[in-house]
Amino acid sequence: MNRRHCASAAITLVCALALLTAPVQALAAPVPDPAPSSTSPARKTLEEVRDEIDTLYRQAGASTDAYNLAKEEAKRQSKEIAQLTEEITEGQERIAELKNRAGAQAREQYRNGGLPMGAQLMLSGDPNLFLDGMNQVRQGQQATKGMLGELEQAQEDLETYTQDANLNWKKLEANRLKQAKAKKSINARIEAAKKLEAELEEEERVRLRTLEREAASTAQKAWLSSGALKDIDREASASGKAAVAFATAQIGKPYVWGAAGPASYDCSGLTSQAWAAAKRPIPRTSQEQWRQLPRVAVQDMRPGDLIIYYGDASHVGMYVGGGSIVHAPRPGRDITLAGAGSMEILGVVRPDK
Repeated sequence: MNRRHCASAAITLVCALALLTAPVQALAAPVPDPAPSSTSPARKTLEEVRDEIDTLYRQAGASTDAYNLAKEEAKRQSKEIAQLTEEITEGQERIAELKNRAGAQAREQYRNGGLPMGAQLMLSGDPNLFLDGMNQVRQGQQATKGMLGELEQAQEDLETYTQDANLNWKKLEANRLKQAKAKKSINARIEAAKKLEAELEEEERVRLRTLEREAASTAQKAWLSSGALKDIDREASASGKAAVAFATAQIGKPYVWGAAGPASYDCSGLTSQAWAAAKRPIPRTSQEQWRQLPRVAVQDMRPGDLIIYYGDASHVGMYVGGGSIVHAPRPGRDITLAGAGSMEILGVVRPDK
């Protein structure tokens, strides 16, 4: 009897242990789907999108300036290389001519039995011939010395021209690399800005343009209320009038980076061509215009002066009077009139000061 009780108890214990050691998954309730994460990125506001687009276009503008400067330097170096090549050719021809003359003298001496002219005169026994001949010898020696000196100088010049040409080739290649890098940067930023705008709904794009106008208007009003244009009523110079006439005649043409007319322009392409039309050539890029041209105070500016924008001098417009500029804004926009204070002013330069 006791044995049967023990066996029954043992069986009960084994069953209990089997239940306890069974896989938990078999007994667990189905796991619910996770709730949406509260940390997922929120959609950007239209103001944030506008700021991001503006930043991308400003960066593209700075890269455009770098591209234009590298392009101008490459053009200058190509011209210098062409000039040096011409000088090298002329130097080689001059050296060949001098060597021919030296060879003619050597052949003449050989025909005279290898004796120098002075020795031949000593053997002549004629005093008059000797005196006349010695004068000719001295002149010949001076001519030979001069020819040898000229040959040496020509060879030195040729070596210098060759070194300069090699240096310019290296600079030219470096500037081509700069152009390629800047071009890649420009296209990448413009495409990124276009993509941001393309992702907006039509209504949002309309609102985006409204925000742009409102921001420009607010900045212009703040600038005017600061007294920046108080008592300004200066007349443009004759050159300034010609530059303004050219620039305003381009209103409505599209902005294209790297362009300098006649169908399209970038910001500095417009201002540089306007002043070229006024017979006052200026640097091609806004940064070089800021660096090289005479500066004037904002309170002293007159129509035709150039207003440089942003801390990196990456944008430029031409002041036309009445608190306005004409400028090529950015890709996707046309040349237009705008408030001179609608952007961050770095300073003013005067091409005909």
